[in-house]
Amino acid sequence: MNNDRRDILLRFGIVYVIILAVAAAIVFKIIDIQYLERPIWMKLASRLTQADREAPANRGNIFAADGELLASTLPKYYLYMDMRSDALHDTLKNHTKPLFYEKVDSLAMSLSRKLGDKSKDEYKRSLISAYKRVDKRFLLYPYLVSFSDMQQIRKFPLFNLGKIKSGLCEEVYARRVRPFGDLGSRTIGDIYGDGARGGKNGIELAFDSLLRGKPGVFSRQRIAGRWENVVAVPPENGADIFTTLDVSIQDITESSLLKEMTALQANEGCAVVMEVGTGEIKAVANLGRLPDGSYAERRNEAFADQGEPGSTFKVASIMAALDDGLISENDTVDTGNGLYSFFGQVMKDHNADRGGYHKISVAQAIWYSSNVGVSKAIYNAYKNNPGAFVDKLYSMKLNQRMHFDIPGAGRPHIKHPNDKNSIWSNTSLPWMSIGYEVGMPPIYTLAFYNAIANGGKMIRPYLVRSVQRDGKLIKSFTTETINEAICKPTTLTKIKAMLEGVVTNGTGKSVASPYVKIAGKSGTAQISKGSAGYKSNGVTHQVSFCGYFPADNPRYTVICVIRQPQIGIASGGHMAGAVVKDIAELVYAKKITVTPKEIAKTNNSPKIPVVKGGNYNEVQTVLSRLAINFMGDKGNYKWIQTVSDASSVQVRPMENRRNSVPNVVGLGAKDAVYLLENIGLRTQLVGRGKVVAQSLAAGAYPQKGQTVILSLQ
Repeated sequence: MNNDRRDILLRFGIVYVIILAVAAAIVFKIIDIQYLERPIWMKLASRLTQADREAPANRGNIFAADGELLASTLPKYYLYMDMRSDALHDTLKNHTKPLFYEKVDSLAMSLSRKLGDKSKDEYKRSLISAYKRVDKRFLLYPYLVSFSDMQQIRKFPLFNLGKIKSGLCEEVYARRVRPFGDLGSRTIGDIYGDGARGGKNGIELAFDSLLRGKPGVFSRQRIAGRWENVVAVPPENGADIFTTLDVSIQDITESSLLKEMTALQANEGCAVVMEVGTGEIKAVANLGRLPDGSYAERRNEAFADQGEPGSTFKVASIMAALDDGLISENDTVDTGNGLYSFFGQVMKDHNADRGGYHKISVAQAIWYSSNVGVSKAIYNAYKNNPGAFVDKLYSMKLNQRMHFDIPGAGRPHIKHPNDKNSIWSNTSLPWMSIGYEVGMPPIYTLAFYNAIANGGKMIRPYLVRSVQRDGKLIKSFTTETINEAICKPTTLTKIKAMLEGVVTNGTGKSVASPYVKIAGKSGTAQISKGSAGYKSNGVTHQVSFCGYFPADNPRYTVICVIRQPQIGIASGGHMAGAVVKDIAELVYAKKITVTPKEIAKTNNSPKIPVVKGGNYNEVQTVLSRLAINFMGDKGNYKWIQTVSDASSVQVRPMENRRNSVPNVVGLGAKDAVYLLENIGLRTQLVGRGKVVAQSLAAGAYPQKGQTVILSLQ
């Protein structure tokens, strides 16, 4: 028994000693690795890993009101091959050639067909040459390729075996793209070439912090002989901005403004469309003339320009005096021969060279945009207390600064006689009454006229509806009231009648439309050159028109301002009014909803309408709603062309080779511009309707930035 006990204790002791020895060895090794061998292992680790780097977040998207994508960040890629990959030099099982030589012919063919810059033989020679050099960074293609192209290239022979075996390397570059080209580009904004700097202007800058997102962290580790990114902290992608812009109204607005400015050879111009009841801005166009005579969006004049508004301001002046009970719309004003002196400075009407208007009513002074008539009415009403006139303008909130989603927006400036920092003279009151010696960005004039259309309620124009991230609402924006009532209801009724009279009887006659009733006010003003005055180096003009439609039930308010027209006699009604009329007719026609049952049937009515080609889904939606069947190949095509006859609509896919000029004949302007500008071309539209001719032949390979002239009928 004692012997057994001694044997057990001996064995336990031996095991215990062994465990202690092993533990001591482990502790010793830990100390050895931690302190004695640390430099060796740290050096080895440094070869297998690199310092942590920032993992950039994807910038958020910007959308139109209907969900159309206005701006997005898309990845693009440079393509390389690492010819050092061991797999490329291995011989395939049951084959006598290395993997590279087994696949080089089919790879060269695929690259040539897809990229198109070299023939199959040229690709094969360059690939073999790089393979023999064991090039670690062989550039396959000198240009960036899109994400969709990259997806296809990864399926090419050899590349479909994966990065490690094929040696395919990709460098990813994020590119900000606007699917609709330059449409609304200044309002949407740009980002800097260095993406880290973020937004440069427009909505891109205003919401830069939300669009940016939050970067993550990734480390670089050497895995299977290659450096790979390993995400440690995932990035939080930027939020999406949903705007109030309407792509179709934006297109109409830009096209109408460009057409008129081209005809006038004007220097600058802008146009804005706003929804009356909500304050949502549906379109903003800003065009400036470039040295080569073409036009592009250079600055956001609609928000930033703090110039003198001219005659569109007369309505605010007359509204003030009417509301204060100091004048009546039927009061007679003697304008004489169109010339009147205020303290030695002569006020002049536009028809002074034709004898002037003589005696007219206050309402007619607005109709005819009589400088003398308006200034005399206001001066006689407020000459003993000019501060009351300015106070009335202030009570309308015409001087109140509004917040817009556009950085660099200007603000109105209406000076007060009691302000010691302002220069007030005897002529200030009459000249302010007709829109001089005041500053008013076009967007503020638009807000004032929108208040007239909106029953007297002034609301803030706004560009952004909501901010969302991953479909979840972060922030929303709604209608904001600036002034519940800019004047009494009786005053508003009189003012609205005057604005209708401008179009039916006055300077806005050319704005009258047989399709939609428009009300508004024209403006023609000399442009101040600061201390040099108005006539230094010749007189230059700003023409404008601000109004709303339909006049009897307003839905949209529009302003157009054109600066320095070179052709024709400056006229707000004829020039800027032409843009407003064009916008009103096209927008009104676009918003009319008529079903086939509502259309009167006549023997001459065609059974099948003429259908423009374009986006397959859009054409299908329209024809389905009209219960019209269409014939032809109904495959999964994105773009189609159509032919209509008496009994059917025939469709066929649009042929479009990569980077070549597509055939846009038969398409509407919006679709044609989208397709052409999407491959880097610029477009110029002539006429209205669908495309009947294009200056660059379909199938040609143009230079980026080249202009295509589209003839529409």
